[in-house]
Amino acid sequence: MKIMRRILQTVVSLLLILPAWNAFAASECEADGDVQFLCGPISPEDLAQILDSPWIVASGMEDDGYLYFTNSDELSSIAVYPGTNANHQANSRYADCPGPLTSGFHPHGVNLVPGENGIHTLLVVRHGDRESIEIFEVSETNSTPELTWIGCVMAPDGIVFNSVVATPDQGMAATHMNLPMGAVYEWQQGVGWEQVPGSESAGPNGIEISPDGNWFYIGGWGTRSIIKLSRGQSEVVVDSVDLPHHVDNVRWSIDGSLLAAGHVGPEVNSIIACLSQQQCDGVSTRVTRVDVNNLTAREIINYPSNPRFLLGTVAIEVGDEVWVGGIAGSNRIARFEYR
Repeated sequence: MKIMRRILQTVVSLLLILPAWNAFAASECEADGDVQFLCGPISPEDLAQILDSPWIVASGMEDDGYLYFTNSDELSSIAVYPGTNANHQANSRYADCPGPLTSGFHPHGVNLVPGENGIHTLLVVRHGDRESIEIFEVSETNSTPELTWIGCVMAPDGIVFNSVVATPDQGMAATHMNLPMGAVYEWQQGVGWEQVPGSESAGPNGIEISPDGNWFYIGGWGTRSIIKLSRGQSEVVVDSVDLPHHVDNVRWSIDGSLLAAGHVGPEVNSIIACLSQQQCDGVSTRVTRVDVNNLTAREIINYPSNPRFLLGTVAIEVGDEVWVGGIAGSNRIARFEYR
């Protein structure tokens, strides 16, 4: 277990400090067989689509990274935060936030909460000059959406969040990816952060929540599984389904299943070598479709690491395609036929 702890600490450290690495310029965005690409965003670790819209939010997970708006119709992308014209308008709901901080912006997991009249809420896990969840307002327009920072929630001391999801009662939950044991923490206004009972696991990574708010679905990076955890019930219930790969982000599919994206290699150290040295023999990006009712799984994507795309971390459905974001300085999102 001590070895596993050191490995995960190394992986997390690499994710936080890796410089951008690009084998191909964005103009060289040719397909790899049946796999198409959208080039532009650097290290698009997480993706979230604005419903009924061509726009997708991508988090560029690197030092001094950016949030991007990506257009699925035009296959274009633009960095929108931070920037010289960034909008900031603090919301009193986040009164404990010390204010906007654009320096050292290192975005990680994202979660988009649909709102009314084309105005939505975006939660962003942030590293760099502070550990926090940054909150933005996304306003749809006739062209590129507008992004306004409205507040933040600071992470507890010693906690480094990975993924975040909004709860139906206007709170949020986030994963602390750690070995030998990490956990999920939940935040409510006026209460602060509290560890979720029964959420301890080895390297919890991605997180989603059921529409009724009664269940968390957690991507187990260390356990290679999807963990189903009860929320707010009289008894803690935990169940899981094993997957053939480390699980990074998880996202709802239009059919009610979960898309669990991640990666795997011959050994855990293979992931470290791929991230740090681009030595990726035997390493591949994987996406698995999970039935959350029956806890069954079916792998739908197995894409070997290559100079164009090293390690996948998230999968979402976009029209008749599955889009996969990745890390390690990759300058593209991989686009697979719907499966």
